[in-house]
Amino acid sequence: MALFDMAKLPRPAFLERVLHPAKEAGPVTLTQRRLYILPTHHGLIFALMLLVMLLGSINYANSMGFVLTFLLASLAVVSILHTYRNLAQLRICTGKSEPVFAGQEAHFHLRLDNPSSQPRFAIGLSRGADPIAYCDIAAGLSASLVFHVSATQRGMLHPGSFSLLSTFPLGLLRVWCHLNLDMGCLVYPRPATETMPLPVRAAEAQQGLSHDEGQEDFSGLRNYRPGDGLRHVAWKAVAQERGMLTKQFSGEAAQEIWLDWDSLPGMDVEARLSRLTRWVLDADRAGLSYGLKLPGQQHPPAHGQEHMHDCLQALALFGKTP
Repeated sequence: MALFDMAKLPRPAFLERVLHPAKEAGPVTLTQRRLYILPTHHGLIFALMLLVMLLGSINYANSMGFVLTFLLASLAVVSILHTYRNLAQLRICTGKSEPVFAGQEAHFHLRLDNPSSQPRFAIGLSRGADPIAYCDIAAGLSASLVFHVSATQRGMLHPGSFSLLSTFPLGLLRVWCHLNLDMGCLVYPRPATETMPLPVRAAEAQQGLSHDEGQEDFSGLRNYRPGDGLRHVAWKAVAQERGMLTKQFSGEAAQEIWLDWDSLPGMDVEARLSRLTRWVLDADRAGLSYGLKLPGQQHPPAHGQEHMHDCLQALALFGKTP
């Protein structure tokens, strides 16, 4: 005869909503249906103390004992309302999360709006075993809370559910709300650590054109980047201790290179993505115009922060289900 398995018993619908809230888009307002309140460990000890005081007052017919017992009990009852109101009607909005590389920590931002005329104190954010972060919110204003999640794999990282909680004002009761907001942080592949030169054949082919056209149209100076030719260095600025600067010419043709998936044979998918990520970073740092070729997609040569982000995003989401 099979043993009775408690884990297989169906859970009530309300318990499923509490333990596993459905993902939802912000903003979210904390209404009465979302908030739960129970005594803390200190609250249970306090209730036990009140019971002992009540029994002692009855046993010894001590009127002052009755007064003190019922006074403390009244404070506990009144604190239920204040604890509940500390979270009620807060408006939770999601903030933007900056992309990170695999192996780093993703930062998720929340904005808490307090529409009431009463300030809120010691609002905490809890996620699993992570330390609880707290903030106070002035009346009619907003505050921010940030929690961190380790980004172990490339792709889109979702933090999952978390809780907002408060034990204000006496710490006898705990009010909380489970949330699972539609938040995401893009995680780029981890850049390769080993050095491997950029595929510079296209750049070398255009180098002659770069030196022949437009050299007489001087357009300004910029900071020196690794890979800039020494003939373009502004040596007068170096002599004036202004740092290493490079001359720019309006007719100068940009060096273009292609970062091609097929140029890395014999490597697995993640190793290729890691190497291509390193090349994207190196090409951007060198000020080159670069393109990216992946199976089924191609990004034409360009340069700048936006182009770098597009290439890194394509590498991060390569082979992932949208």
